[in-house]
Amino acid sequence: MSYEEEMNIDEIRKYLHKIRFRYWKGTKKEKGLLLDEMEAVTKLHRKHLIRLITGRLERKKRIRQRGREYGADVDDAVRVIARSLDYPCAERLRGNLVWMADHLVKHGEMRMGEGLREKLERISVSTLRRTQVRVQDKKERIAFRRGPRRCGVNRAAREVSVQNIPWGEEEAGHFEVDLVHHSDDPSGGQYVHTIQMLDVATGWSECAAVLGRSYRVVKDGFERMSMRLPFAVREIHSDNGREFLNDHLLRFWKDKYTGLKLSRSRPFRKNDNRFVEENNHSLVRAYVGHARMDTVEHTRLLNVLYDKLWWYHNFFQPFMHLVGKKESISAGGQKHIKRIYDNPRPPFDRVCEKGILEPTLQGELRKTKSSINPLQLRSEIEALIHSIYSLPKAKPGEPENVYDSLFRSKSHQKGEDISVALSFDRTMTLG
Repeated sequence: MSYEEEMNIDEIRKYLHKIRFRYWKGTKKEKGLLLDEMEAVTKLHRKHLIRLITGRLERKKRIRQRGREYGADVDDAVRVIARSLDYPCAERLRGNLVWMADHLVKHGEMRMGEGLREKLERISVSTLRRTQVRVQDKKERIAFRRGPRRCGVNRAAREVSVQNIPWGEEEAGHFEVDLVHHSDDPSGGQYVHTIQMLDVATGWSECAAVLGRSYRVVKDGFERMSMRLPFAVREIHSDNGREFLNDHLLRFWKDKYTGLKLSRSRPFRKNDNRFVEENNHSLVRAYVGHARMDTVEHTRLLNVLYDKLWWYHNFFQPFMHLVGKKESISAGGQKHIKRIYDNPRPPFDRVCEKGILEPTLQGELRKTKSSINPLQLRSEIEALIHSIYSLPKAKPGEPENVYDSLFRSKSHQKGEDISVALSFDRTMTLG
């Protein structure tokens, strides 16, 4: 606690309660000295201190409540905007109300009445939070609906240094990488995994589903993600899993990315991969849950879902980036840490602010984003999730052909260039 930090109301009342008995028993001169001291400590006016210390120090409850400033038009707008973004928190939603309202008006999902824009610009986070409680139902969220949770370092890993990506990294291209298992408990046999890459600076996320954990499928997943990544990869930071830290994949990374930096987290320290671990929950588990997936069709349909989530997350979902922490000590001596975040913005907006995209590519992405109806995209995502869960599991004794799940193999069979096929796949998966 700093010397210049001012006292809050409760601390002032507690201080006056301690000193009031000395004031009552003191002489006129002593009372004057005490008032001088109270003025210096609390920074309150002398007359106001006299009224407080001679009256009641208990804070009075508000007798007359304030009326509502925002009417049904704001409620309706918040309901539609929040639904289009799958009901984010008020802090994330606050700074993105106006542009999303314009976007939805363009697609005919809502109307912008007189004075509505001005209200959406000045509504506070606390008011928006109360409005969300009133107009939205958390059961409608398509994220976090799924079922219950299921209750040493190799030689290649020693070649990679143990080093964290700083939480305040400002340069784009530093990716944390992790693998999400889609198996039941106990896990056995071959099943689907999700590889996720998350850029620390911008929050840009890339996901790919692979069948198994062999070098062939993991390499195929990274090639799939890298070909639609709009900016360069400067660092790969993984955990100590053998699916990432093996001679074949280390050679692949070094050959594919010139000057790439490789780093890994400490064993059994998930916080070293904190950003991607958080997204494993909010972007993967929240949508596809914990059920077992172990077929080629599961893999293919999951990749279609991730193509749509690529647009939904990177271009429409605002997220907050931690910019600092502030410590304070309460009256009881307890330490409190207040986290300070920047203005919530989608990852694409943060990438554009970095100025790292080619002007032509940036213009094409903006044009495509403008043509997407987020409510329709959300409905397509929800339908895909239901389709994935309706697929049957692998039959015992009938192995799945891993080659049928590879992105490269499908492109080579058709005699197409991979980048062209991916561009085609992006367009088609928008519905």
